[in-house]
Amino acid sequence: MVNIEEFSKRLIIVMDYYEISAAALAEKINVQRSSISHLLSGRNKPSLEFVLKILKNFPEVELYWLLNGQGSFPKSVKDEVVAPTLFTTNESDPKQEKVAKTNIEIKTTSDIERIVIFYKDGSFKNYTP
Repeated sequence: MVNIEEFSKRLIIVMDYYEISAAALAEKINVQRSSISHLLSGRNKPSLEFVLKILKNFPEVELYWLLNGQGSFPKSVKDEVVAPTLFTTNESDPKQEKVAKTNIEIKTTSDIERIVIFYKDGSFKNYTP
């Protein structure tokens, strides 16, 4: 459960960091000014859509920090998750594939249950081998 008072304090920290007013924040994330006012006063809880707009427009904001104060702001490089982009073959064993920049090993394609690709617009595609 999100503590509304603490969330509004963290939202103010974000606004101070970027040196923007509540009105500028509303414009930047494309919400009504009253939405920001209601959040800052504790009248309303943040919607998922609101939180996602903050994360999309302010990359230094970390989800868990914004919602419950865990983590850090601004997001440090070590906090960022590096998403694997491509499978690369291990030259010493062609049957083993490794995900780039991770320690995940995939022995054969039969070990893969499904692959999900998420797009920036919120849609996704599900693939099963």
